[in-house]
Amino acid sequence: MSNSWFQFKQFTVQQDNCAMKVSTDACIFGACAPVSDSVKTVLDIGTGTGLLSLMLAQRNENIHIDAIEIDDDAAAQAAENIASSPWSERIHVIHADVKEYAFTHQYDMVICNPPFFNNSLLGDNDSRNNVRHTISLSFENLFAVIKRVLKPEGYACIILPATEHDVWNSIVIKNGWGVERLLKVYPKKDVPYNRVVSICVPNTTGVIEESLQIYEDDKTYTSDFVKLMQAFYLKL
Repeated sequence: MSNSWFQFKQFTVQQDNCAMKVSTDACIFGACAPVSDSVKTVLDIGTGTGLLSLMLAQRNENIHIDAIEIDDDAAAQAAENIASSPWSERIHVIHADVKEYAFTHQYDMVICNPPFFNNSLLGDNDSRNNVRHTISLSFENLFAVIKRVLKPEGYACIILPATEHDVWNSIVIKNGWGVERLLKVYPKKDVPYNRVVSICVPNTTGVIEESLQIYEDDKTYTSDFVKLMQAFYLKL
């Protein structure tokens, strides 16, 4: 059973009312997604506990984030986590369906840890199904939202399993966009990568590929993982 909370160096994430808990994947994503000085406004789609918004706010003191969440309990928990953080004035939780919400402006950056699975067996928990499977937000829906809310010079950051990323990438290309940067996440040496972080833009001339290995053979963290996460994890 997952803990009801997760303590980071600068903030705490309560997660007892969220279907999806804090995960290593999400933490990697929040730490590695580029948030340059030119980024002033961010949309976090499907914020869940608010984790990604909190990590981005810690990394860049000049950004303002709208964190949208469709699930009642998750939206309330995200609001609780953000209110108790040092960055509550820079993160705004929106309880709404991102497909239907009338945004009043466009964003420099969109970040999303979307529902992963397209054709998998569903479980008994409806809330968990919605955040894990493309029931309420298909990849096509997600791309349409990103295209609508992103500034022409902006970029979108997505994390997906390797197989699902292939599906996502085909949608991006079909719509005339491209992947500018791509990070392949390997659990350990000599094991296939299982997660992909991609930076998607309206126009690109090529892709820069990078990789991250989480564990050494002795099950300790790699130096690259420690460097990435040391600003967040208590024991690093």
